[in-house]
Amino acid sequence: MQLMPFRPTEAPTVLVVDDEEQDRSTVAGIVSSLGYAVETAADGGEALAKLDALPISTIVTDLRMPGMDGAELLRTLNDRGQFTPAIVMTSFGDIGQAVTIVHELQAFWFLEKPAPPAMLSSLLDRAIKYGELFRGTARLQRELSHQGVLGEMVGSSRAMQQVFALIQRVAPTQASVLITGESGTGKEMVARAIHRLSHRSAGPFIGINCAAVPGDLIESELFGHEKGAFTGATGRHLGCFEQANRGTLLLDEIGEMPLGMQARLLRALEESKVRRVGGSEEIPVDVRILAATNRPVEGSLHEKSLREDLYYRLNVFHIHLPPLRQRKEDLPQIAKAIIDTLNQKHECSVAALHRDALQRLMAHSWPGNIRELRNVLEWAVITAQKDLVLPRHLPKLGGEAVLEPSPAPPQREDHAVRIELGRTLDEVEREYMAETLRSVNNDRKRAAQILGISLRTLYNRLAQSKSANAAS
Repeated sequence: MQLMPFRPTEAPTVLVVDDEEQDRSTVAGIVSSLGYAVETAADGGEALAKLDALPISTIVTDLRMPGMDGAELLRTLNDRGQFTPAIVMTSFGDIGQAVTIVHELQAFWFLEKPAPPAMLSSLLDRAIKYGELFRGTARLQRELSHQGVLGEMVGSSRAMQQVFALIQRVAPTQASVLITGESGTGKEMVARAIHRLSHRSAGPFIGINCAAVPGDLIESELFGHEKGAFTGATGRHLGCFEQANRGTLLLDEIGEMPLGMQARLLRALEESKVRRVGGSEEIPVDVRILAATNRPVEGSLHEKSLREDLYYRLNVFHIHLPPLRQRKEDLPQIAKAIIDTLNQKHECSVAALHRDALQRLMAHSWPGNIRELRNVLEWAVITAQKDLVLPRHLPKLGGEAVLEPSPAPPQREDHAVRIELGRTLDEVEREYMAETLRSVNNDRKRAAQILGISLRTLYNRLAQSKSANAAS
């Protein structure tokens, strides 16, 4: 095992790679003045050796070098599955190649020589944070493969593990994401997980349901309005874009947005600027867009309820959530997580589902998906209060939620027992016991209580009675 050398500082280490000694020293001096530890290499081969031996946080590499150049260095790291954010240094004529490397080889960014210290400082700060986030996500992914949990979502099924992997892959990027799935499958939870695993997690997460906002108000909700812009606009209002600045904005049910508004939304997305209703100033916004819909996208495009150009702008990355009926093996794990949450909400102490109650849930088709399951379990937890959720605690599934009442204890009706003269006491006793048992639906424990005798005595008397009847 190769030991890491001791470093007296906890500052992130930046590896500067350049075959020109003067350029390498200049960049290394800037990096050191910014408070980072610095390592240097004269080519890609030496850089690989340093990467194998040292905990490098970020690479700053020249693009053109003899031997292994910057592109080959990044390609080798990709082939190894070794991720270290890299800033590519390039001359003016190589900018096109640098942009290609950023996209194809997943470099963090490029910087034209000579490196402006302020720009290099900003890029290094962002690259190091991005690397820390990526490594944290990788650790989380390994844990999830065993636990089947991501944020508020749970599921060990193959389908959900694929969803988790897609979330973790796209979260650290800036890509727009289109989330599809039936109503109630948890599309907003996916959006929140993407936000939480992104470098925007410290910023706001804002969601708007496009289907729930009247058509004449949605522009104001998205872009805001100035005082006096329309009747009732008594003050300035910041729209969702401004509220989500430096964070994430979820556009839920995007297919329900009016077509005219879709065109204005597309322009805002392409220019990263918004104009409040009644205003003249264009306001820059830094927002990552996530969109969701429960309608089949192909149908929305065919019906022209969703603009094709907006669809392609939003669908840079696609995540589809399977319905609950297609991953019922996840239901016990989901139910346990929901019950734990509901116990806290309602101050209950329900331990788990009885196996018969779970069997009943497993037999249901769940057209309302996770949302329906949560509603059913909320009813059950409130009804059960503690211990196990029994089948009788569940509401009626598949229709109106009507509680199935527990069978009431049978009530003893008044019965007259006619005693004829000439009958023996044993015969009268046997008839009285038989009538008492009939009155409580043959509940022998209850009958013994009414008769004022122990259950064992009742069994003995019944056995004697049976023997007497057989003898006669």
